[in-house]
Amino acid sequence: MANIGDVRNNETEGRYELLVDGQLAIAAYDRREGALVFTHTQVPTALEGQGVGSRLVRAALADARAQNLKVVPLCEFVAAYIERHPREQDLLAIDAPG
Repeated sequence: MANIGDVRNNETEGRYELLVDGQLAIAAYDRREGALVFTHTQVPTALEGQGVGSRLVRAALADARAQNLKVVPLCEFVAAYIERHPREQDLLAIDAPG
């Protein structure tokens, strides 16, 4: 069974992090004008297909909601996650901050 930690927001690095079996998965973002602009996600090859990326994005979106922030999904994985989960679509920023 995988040793999965909690998702944490590393504001210094501008990314959400999830440690699984000693390997780090990330969802990187820039914070701009009341929004989190997700630029990319990275999941180690050994962890692909195990739901790690989805868990990471789910927690990141929950945190954005808790902070009353909108989301700009430049990252294809984050965009696809939001498309598959309509309850998250209200987080989308109408006008993407520049």
